[in-house]
Amino acid sequence: MKTVALGGSKIQASQIALGIMRMGNLAQAKCDQALEAALENEINFFDSADIYGRDPEIGRGSSEVHFGQALKDVGVDREKILIQSKGGIFADENDHLTRYEASKEHLLASVDGILKRLGIDYLDFFLIHRLDALVDPEAVAEAFDQLKQSGKVRHFGVSNCHPGQIELLQAASHEPLLVDQLQFGLGHTQMIDEGLNVNRAEADHTNGLMEYLRLHHMTLQTWSPFQYGTFAGTFIDHPDFPELNQELAKLAAKYQVSKNAIALAWILRHPVMPQVLIGTMNPSHLRDSVAGSEVTLTRQEWYDLYLAAGHELP
Repeated sequence: MKTVALGGSKIQASQIALGIMRMGNLAQAKCDQALEAALENEINFFDSADIYGRDPEIGRGSSEVHFGQALKDVGVDREKILIQSKGGIFADENDHLTRYEASKEHLLASVDGILKRLGIDYLDFFLIHRLDALVDPEAVAEAFDQLKQSGKVRHFGVSNCHPGQIELLQAASHEPLLVDQLQFGLGHTQMIDEGLNVNRAEADHTNGLMEYLRLHHMTLQTWSPFQYGTFAGTFIDHPDFPELNQELAKLAAKYQVSKNAIALAWILRHPVMPQVLIGTMNPSHLRDSVAGSEVTLTRQEWYDLYLAAGHELP
């Protein structure tokens, strides 16, 4: 497994990370197996959020409860792995998600809840999940300072934020924002489309986000790499994407890996030097996917996949 230096720091994380969102309603044995498979494949980075999982007995955040138990069951050395979680989405008394909230009080309470569910003393990374439209940057900065000084969080970042939002938070914060977690893959290419379609009306404008991340040495963490919509489903072997699957199959045969591995290799080929988050709980699927870390596509192969996904070059 190749590694990536997160946010231009000396923190070396596996190029492919495991997201634990799907652990929420799994039997504990399945969660343990997923963790073991990740470790066997040299994954050392695990991503969560305080809202992941909603078990009738445990409540919201059940993914973290199950992952915390898996850490104990498997006997993981805490200092040898990196754990990240996110906060900033508010659940009411009925456990319904009703708003975004980046108040100091909410962020501090979020981290306390995360640490309790995971059964650990600190997070390596804590991200603002989605930015509150009513955000007070100074309040976020105060929360980050308190979390850092207390030893509860070592590093910080954001998720689903554009350059203006990042600048707004960074201007107030003493802590560098090292990562931005965004949806990106062959089925979600807006950040690429914008750069290739300057002056075309059909361009999806992301405010030069990909270029911003490169200029500021922030790590792009990509979520749902196989999805063709936010949560619509995977494009792998989907009948609506015959050309893409044909190209994936051709390259999979060439490199002797799975289609999933080629889809990940496409992401990893970009010079932004991303980290890919995968969410499978199936050990076999996980092994198939992480092989993408060992594949380096040629420039032509990268563009062939982009075109096969239904895009045109101007």
